[in-house]
Amino acid sequence: MIPRATYRFQFHKDFTFADAEALVPYLADLGVSHLYASPITTARSGSTHGYDVVDPTRINPELGGEAAFRSLVAALRAHGLGIIIDIVPNHMGVAGGGNGWWNDVLARGPDSEHAGVFDIDWHQKLVLPILGAPLPTALAQGDISLERDGDQWFVSAYGERRLPLRPEDQPGLNASTDIAALLDRQHYRLASWRVANDELNWRRFFTINDLAGVRIEDRRVFEAVHKLYFRLHAEGLIDGVRVDHVDGLTDPARYCRQLRARLDAIERPADAPAGPAYIVVEKILGPGEPLATDWGIDGTSGYDFMEEVAALLHAPEGEDPLGTLWETISGRSAAFAPEELQARQDMLSWHFEGQLSGCVSAFAPLAEPLGFTSGMVRRAIERLLWVFPVYRTYGTGSDAPVSDAAIRAEARRRVARFVPPGEAPVIDALLGWLAGTGPGDATQVADAVRRFQQLSAPIAAKAVEDTAFYRYGRLLSRNDVGFDAACFSMPIEAFHAAAATRARDFPGAMLATATHDHKRGEDVRARLAVLSEIPDVWRDHVAAWEQMIADDSIDSADRYMLYQTLFGAWPDGLAATDGTGLATFAQRVKGWQEKALREAKLRSSWEAPDQDYEARARALVDRLLDPHTGFPAAMAKLVAFTRPAADANTLVQTALHFTVPGVPDIYQGAEWLDLSLVDPDNRRPVDYDRRRAMLNGDATDKFALIRNLLAMRRADPALFAEGGYTPITATGARARHILAFERHHRPSRLICAVALRCAAPVIGTAAPVPPPSWWGDTSLSVGGKMVPAADLFARSPVWLSPSPARIRVF
Repeated sequence: MIPRATYRFQFHKDFTFADAEALVPYLADLGVSHLYASPITTARSGSTHGYDVVDPTRINPELGGEAAFRSLVAALRAHGLGIIIDIVPNHMGVAGGGNGWWNDVLARGPDSEHAGVFDIDWHQKLVLPILGAPLPTALAQGDISLERDGDQWFVSAYGERRLPLRPEDQPGLNASTDIAALLDRQHYRLASWRVANDELNWRRFFTINDLAGVRIEDRRVFEAVHKLYFRLHAEGLIDGVRVDHVDGLTDPARYCRQLRARLDAIERPADAPAGPAYIVVEKILGPGEPLATDWGIDGTSGYDFMEEVAALLHAPEGEDPLGTLWETISGRSAAFAPEELQARQDMLSWHFEGQLSGCVSAFAPLAEPLGFTSGMVRRAIERLLWVFPVYRTYGTGSDAPVSDAAIRAEARRRVARFVPPGEAPVIDALLGWLAGTGPGDATQVADAVRRFQQLSAPIAAKAVEDTAFYRYGRLLSRNDVGFDAACFSMPIEAFHAAAATRARDFPGAMLATATHDHKRGEDVRARLAVLSEIPDVWRDHVAAWEQMIADDSIDSADRYMLYQTLFGAWPDGLAATDGTGLATFAQRVKGWQEKALREAKLRSSWEAPDQDYEARARALVDRLLDPHTGFPAAMAKLVAFTRPAADANTLVQTALHFTVPGVPDIYQGAEWLDLSLVDPDNRRPVDYDRRRAMLNGDATDKFALIRNLLAMRRADPALFAEGGYTPITATGARARHILAFERHHRPSRLICAVALRCAAPVIGTAAPVPPPSWWGDTSLSVGGKMVPAADLFARSPVWLSPSPARIRVF
């Protein structure tokens, strides 16, 4: 059941199963093999993404419920397609009163049959940081009241949030009951939202108080949360799963093996697709971090490939000049490391005090017999988290995988400069416990190791992706989910090595180039990558714009990242005189800008928005995109000037996406030029009428290439699913501008060659390929013959042999 190719849909109340069913013929004609669905279980009312699941046992009625889901699957089967669903084992949504399990825990506390579902420290009352002020103030202001629904009384906060009461408190209640005394008797403690980071006594997803961590390591919880998924698989209604945020779990390896065993043990109907279930995990791999081969999974959900192909498009020669430009304009470091360090320190200090204190408390009893104080333990944990090289390790307290050793060694090397004098042994002790070799009670050690590993992952995510990536602007195309911003460009040899490793270990891994979480669409990144080849041209434009606007009321770093965003996301065909189009674009950019400013946490934030600064920043966007100024004309001219190189990058990225080992995924709408920005921009409605028209009409180059390559994958699935991967080396003066390889599976073979980083000879021209003279003596060995590069890339930056029957000239 490993797919040939997948197509991702984001379901919500305005895009339901019925809407997807209407598009099944389009998906079949396009050539994918599986629909890839965002979470389908019941989420918080009005959820736009589905990851805030409130009932994992039911299909979301807002999407159409189970009947509509069955109808969708029937349509898929009728067209020969399968379906993969996104599942969320790490957390559940607990806001809005819709989670019955959470409500029962609030009412019954540790005696609730669902208390074991959530990761709660019951040494004290469950802290609910939902108030806008301290509890006494909220009570005095009348913000908390009693409400009745039938024969049940509830506590109401601000008339919006209803909270259950202990069953034994229900008799005799009335509207005049002393609310303060009543609250004192509950299993929860109402508190201001401001205390969450410091006092929360239950694990949440990252910094989101509305998402509570789930103890999926408990077998009963595992079965309860997965009951629906197992039933759907048993009925032949799903063919696989994508596991959300696997690194949030206590023991990801054990979970994945358990999931594999349960799914493979299920007997499916005879008419359901045969073979083991397809399982991929959302996993961010750090630089050089391997994915474990013994988890029983088919691979990751594709961020690693997205990073590799994006880095490949960047010219290494642009790193220094663009770094210097960023440093000059912003006054910040050209290197990413200082930004990451500061962001990690900020996040640990500002947002994770509660989890950090819990981690320290878990290790302190283990450290005391060794002569280490809790203060020493705290400093050691903090400093390791400042420099930890990956999301997490995978120790259990009594054991650890061999691959963790290199991670611990790198962490030990990095942390050395931050260790207080005489406290290196504390670091070594902590690393020993992570390795499974430290002393102490086995249960205590396991709990302490769990807490560290479930803290290091959110620190990495929030510090790097959700903070540093919004502060660091050397080139924004290198700042995206799963990317190593410190790495500016990927050598051809490294790309080959990664592809060969994937072919060997995870030939069914998913390959992404766009996702619901990306910060910039795949073709925004492809266009921005062109700047790595023409840094001087870009520098001159920036200097002219700075002189044009002469606005020091907006920080220079924010201005510079705005210029990049306007260039990268400039809509295809937007004219400098199109006032309506420019205004529409401005609204999209302002959405990105607000999120960027608040996530950076330097001049505004979600907790304390600086309304004056944000208003000035919005005004700058309006000013820049005013058709009566010179900026739109200058930007439109630059976009047109660089378009041949950007188009070439788009086609190269697309060709590699659909030919290297793995399963290509198309994010909804990205078969067209994807110039989207961070959510919610990347979740806008897709114009499928326009895309359907291209199936048999005049298609864009990207769309045509995708459809042709999908046709090749459908015609010879074994070549792409099982075929080997052999690099082919070019020779001659421009050899470093060619990446080529052969896929082979008897009797079939495919040779793919792409022209890389050719902006200099194509910008300002009408074609995405250099003139023949530019290639000189560069050639490629094809079938034992040396073929000149000028012949290979005469009309397109992508060359395939055999050529797909439907391929067109680009």
